[in-house]
Amino acid sequence: MLPKMTLLRLRRNNALRLLAMATIVAFLAGCSTTKRLADGEVLYDGVRKINIKSPEGTKFDSSVEDNVNLTLKVKPNNSLFGSSRFRNPIAIGLWAYNYMDPDAKGLKGWFYKVLADEPILIDEDIRPVQRTKLVENILDNNGYFQGTASFDTIMSKDRKKAKLIYNVNTGPAYHIKSIALLPDQSYLQHKIDSVASRHSYLHPGVRYSVDSLVQVRTDIANAVRNYGYYFFRPNYLEYQADSTGGNNEIALRLVFAKNIPPADTIQYFMGDLNLHVTRRLTVGNNLDTIPTSRGTIIKVSNIKFRTALMDECVTLRKGRAFSIRSLNRTQSNFSRLGIFRSINTSVTRDTTASRPTLNVDISAQMASALEGVTELNVVSKSNSYLGPGVSIGITHHNLFGGGEQLSLTATGSYEWQTGRKTEKSSLLNSYEFGLKASLSFPRLLAPLFVPRSRRSLNWTKISLSGELLNRPKYFRMGQLNATFSYDWQSSRYATNSLKLLNLTHVKLTNATEEFEEIMARNPAIAASFRNQFIPQIEYSYTYERAFGQWRKYNWQISVEEAGNLLYLYGRMQGKKRDMHIFGTPFSQFIKAQAQLVFHQRITSNSWLVTRVATGAAHAYCNSKEVPYSEQFYVGGANSVRAFNVRSVGPGRYYNFYSMDNDYYDQTGTFKFEFNTEYRFPIYSFLRGAVFLDAGNVWLLKDDPSRPGGKLEGSKFFRDLALGTGFGVRVDISMIVIRADLGIKLHAPYPTGKNGYFNINDAGDAWAVHLAIGYPF
Repeated sequence: MLPKMTLLRLRRNNALRLLAMATIVAFLAGCSTTKRLADGEVLYDGVRKINIKSPEGTKFDSSVEDNVNLTLKVKPNNSLFGSSRFRNPIAIGLWAYNYMDPDAKGLKGWFYKVLADEPILIDEDIRPVQRTKLVENILDNNGYFQGTASFDTIMSKDRKKAKLIYNVNTGPAYHIKSIALLPDQSYLQHKIDSVASRHSYLHPGVRYSVDSLVQVRTDIANAVRNYGYYFFRPNYLEYQADSTGGNNEIALRLVFAKNIPPADTIQYFMGDLNLHVTRRLTVGNNLDTIPTSRGTIIKVSNIKFRTALMDECVTLRKGRAFSIRSLNRTQSNFSRLGIFRSINTSVTRDTTASRPTLNVDISAQMASALEGVTELNVVSKSNSYLGPGVSIGITHHNLFGGGEQLSLTATGSYEWQTGRKTEKSSLLNSYEFGLKASLSFPRLLAPLFVPRSRRSLNWTKISLSGELLNRPKYFRMGQLNATFSYDWQSSRYATNSLKLLNLTHVKLTNATEEFEEIMARNPAIAASFRNQFIPQIEYSYTYERAFGQWRKYNWQISVEEAGNLLYLYGRMQGKKRDMHIFGTPFSQFIKAQAQLVFHQRITSNSWLVTRVATGAAHAYCNSKEVPYSEQFYVGGANSVRAFNVRSVGPGRYYNFYSMDNDYYDQTGTFKFEFNTEYRFPIYSFLRGAVFLDAGNVWLLKDDPSRPGGKLEGSKFFRDLALGTGFGVRVDISMIVIRADLGIKLHAPYPTGKNGYFNINDAGDAWAVHLAIGYPF
């Protein structure tokens, strides 16, 4: 215990510090932010209000309203949370600009450059007169021809600062009454009319929009260019609009522009294709000319390049109508091989052909085949483990001349668990070592009936890997894995992955007495940690689509099975139970997961992101338990962030040994999670988020050693752990560093407090997580 005089000194020092900080804040608050303004200059103090008025009984289109707000809501100097209305009272940038010497050298000059923020002025920077004219143009372009915009300036007492009030009267919206297309007098006109009549915008009743009409022209031009009209351009089409009919309606007519070059309305056909494959330096090299069914390869003699790549990458067909889509896809396919430094394409008219013909020349320069990579990084895992890591790898990008990639990688990492720290949190620190070799082919080595898309490369991958995981005080585990898989795109929005072989051998090489006691207390945990082979077949499907710039969603499902083929083979051999492979038992289970993530843009820079995820796994026949590595858990940086990883569940089960950070029995065979998160800008690359998370895991079959862990429909919602919180993200495009503070609201296990909001201990009511990337 400290002496009384020492305590008095400490209190006096703390009081002095607080007084000094208060003095500094008061001094800064009293500093002028307009000291250096010249006469007549007025500091922009933000937007007080935007009044948007529409005719009674009508609703202003939300997308047009967003464009109006985006034009008018300009942030002031010291914007608070990116707001155009509220300013931060601690205006460091303006204070530095007004009180520091801009001509200073050395450290003072550096501080000025870093801190100073040049003031945003009403007339020079905001220009409200021009902004209201821009708003009126936006209204005109979107069918609000009678719309008007004005502004009022609210000056401060010293007339050095001003806020703006904008007034927008939209007027009625004009709609399209009728559309007259081109006369069907030629194949080109027929194709244009066909595309226009099917377009989602161009039909009676829609609101008039210049941007939409421009997009219609672009879509028509892109479509007819795929039917051989390579030189056709959007500006060759024009609209004639007639609003004299009244009732705020417009009669629209589509017509050809005047003075279109006749050659640009001719349909062209595909001629010869030549692929020139070179290196950066080609002086003195002999050239080989290799004809193929898709074109001619002209390459330097000693370059390794498979002739079959022409069939796999070239989608243009000689003699067919020239297609710009096929041309772009051909170039894209060559680019995705990853073996070229640069690819350039040229299209020329063939003046010697009997009909209009276009020839294509593709110049592809080879890149270096070997690539070595050394990475020092911070590893962030879905189970809330964070720590430094190193990865050393070498890749050959063109092993057999067809874009085959051979990669050898060695990894190592030291990790600790994020969340609320305890005296024994170091017990969960771990380290890993791994070696991996993989060979990838940019094509499906599979039967042709497997559906695939030519829009992107499809891959066949073979890999071998080994890992060693060490958890001090608990166990050391080794794992060997062999995989044979297909990755392909079946449509523009859908990707597929099929692991025909995913064979894993797990061996618990060492277990401490403490971990032996854990397994002795819970036979289910012991069964899930047994030495075993896991022979899996897994299929996953991902569908991702965006609807404009305002919403998008991602849907993922996966199904995997393990051990069924081996079990069937064993039964054919007359065996009934305890089957082995190479003297080691193999696991047998089925597992399925699904996840839906929906993004909804709220403002131009903020999003509401919602995620729902569920999964189930069941072991049978040759296994009593699903392997530990295949079971589900919740909590942590990417789950219910108010709880540490594996600290919730299964169900209402309470781990009486959690004081020792023993979370190995808090996994389950059924999972449900719900997350919603509002993401918003704070300043520059700094972003914030507030979130609400719920979830838990359960057991599909009863386990006496984990009472309350079985899934029961009547208690499902009560069993969900609930938490809220907020986070900060440093988003520098290439990487996102995230810190989240989760706050518990409801725990499904007993806490000593009654009621739904049952968090009793304030010291255990939160968890902090550090991670890389967004949580979902």
